[in-house]
This record gives sequence, structure tokens and C-alpha cells, in this order.
Amino acid sequence: MMNQFAIPRQPRNPDCADSMSLAERKLAAFFEAVKELYGSELAELSAEEWLRELEATDDLPASTPEWQTLTGKASLWLANRVDALSLTTEFATTKEETCVFS
Repeated sequence: MMNQFAIPRQPRNPDCADSMSLAERKLAAFFEAVKELYGSELAELSAEEWLRELEATDDLPASTPEWQTLTGKASLWLANRVDALSLTTEFATTKEETCVFS
């Protein structure tokens, strides 16, 4: 599935090829970590969010802290999504437990 996610920019010059390769590796690592923890569906959604965060930047991040910030923003989205799913599941379970049929 990762092949469907492509970094949405072309390098401004040939020297940016290394940066593009780094971006692809960062995205792949993020995707695989989320997939391992939460499954393919959330991994795909999280990768899309990661790409949206990348698109929102003026240029490719140039340092490790900049990449960490970008990934952190996508991770925050993921945390909110997991929290919302958890609340939905908890509510559904509680509702099922309180319904008693005679």
C-alpha cells in the first residue's frame, strides 16, 4: 500500500534528491510503525496526514528536529483519532452492558 503515497513535490534542484529519498524513508518508517501498532487502515490515514503536513511546509525539512516536528503533528492527529475511536468503542460497550432485556 505504501506505493500509493508519493512525496508531492519535485526537487527544486538535483541536489535535493537526497532530501526526497530521506522524506520517503521518514514516511515509510512512520507508516510501518503506525501499521504495526494500529493496523493498515490507520496507517494509511496517518500517512495521508503526514503528507498534508509536508505539503503545508514551505520546503522539505532540512534537519532532524524539523522532521520530528512534522511527524509529531501527524502523530497528534493519530492520537486524536485513536482517542476518538476508543471513546466510541467504550460508549458502545457501556451501552450494550446497560441494556437489559426481560
